[in-house]
Amino acid sequence: MSVSMSPSLSDVFARLVSRRLFPVVLTMIFCVVAAGQSPADEKSSPGTSGMYVSIRDGFLGDEIFPTPIEGLRRLGVDAIELNLGRDFSVRALDSGERVLLRTDDEARAFRQNTEKLGVRICAVMTACDFSAGDAKSNIAWIARAIEIADLLGAPAVRIDSAMSKEKELDFETRVNLFVEGLGGALKRTPNSKVMLGIENHGFQGNNLAFLLNVFQQAGSVRLGSTLDLCNFYWRGYPLYEVYGILRILAPYAKHTHAKSIHYPAEQREVMREAGWEYGKYACPLDEGDIDLAKVVGILAKAGYKGDICIEDESLGKCATPNERVAVLERDVAYIRRILESAR
Repeated sequence: MSVSMSPSLSDVFARLVSRRLFPVVLTMIFCVVAAGQSPADEKSSPGTSGMYVSIRDGFLGDEIFPTPIEGLRRLGVDAIELNLGRDFSVRALDSGERVLLRTDDEARAFRQNTEKLGVRICAVMTACDFSAGDAKSNIAWIARAIEIADLLGAPAVRIDSAMSKEKELDFETRVNLFVEGLGGALKRTPNSKVMLGIENHGFQGNNLAFLLNVFQQAGSVRLGSTLDLCNFYWRGYPLYEVYGILRILAPYAKHTHAKSIHYPAEQREVMREAGWEYGKYACPLDEGDIDLAKVVGILAKAGYKGDICIEDESLGKCATPNERVAVLERDVAYIRRILESAR
């Protein structure tokens, strides 16, 4: 979904507000429009049967579980997001070792072992700084990540929106770097069905105008969002605006990340500094301010049928491995209750 403004109207707003405030005002306009198109009760939206629980492999680390497969079995989860290193290595599911997936045969062997373990790979997680290095090398690396995802049977590749020079480069330059980089990778993999999802991550990724411009200028149905359900709240947007932004991006969702924050009541509906007291107020999913049932309804109405991937960054506050396991078990149970009740 997109909302267009005529150039003259945009000019008027640009004169009324400073360059620094214009993106905030624009986002508010988007959110108001989206709110006006929302159903009265998104929690009751049908069609969520296609959604399922997954978890990032980084949250099944050896400080919690001996191996990822032991963690998955303990939690009763069979889908995992796999972090792909720059050297094309991933963490083995049944040991503490890293496994190289440089060749097609290596990727096929990894998939065969994964299937024997009863696990599916819901996404391949990547990080590529499009403002650094050689453009051709970056395109080639993302293209190979897509090919590996295909070989692993993963439907999506998570794209990091962060760039080391994102505060130095102007808006159009940053958009063009992403359009050229991701567009180039998509052109190199024309027969693939793997989707690319840009995560709303950090300063740049939590800018709605940036994301929509990249989606629209790239012009590919294979490019959309790894929709982090909490990061716009982390970025400082009031809670009511967060739902408006998620409603706009939901039709672009290819994959998700789920975490939450429990801010003091007086901080929930005001603009905050990005990342304000995040370490203090990050919390398990069932304690947070994000109404996950409402968000699942938004996703369902947009036709999303993928995973809800646990990325609970409050685990660092737990004192023992047993406490971390207990929090993850609560997260899994909470998501499942919501998915089941929304059917």
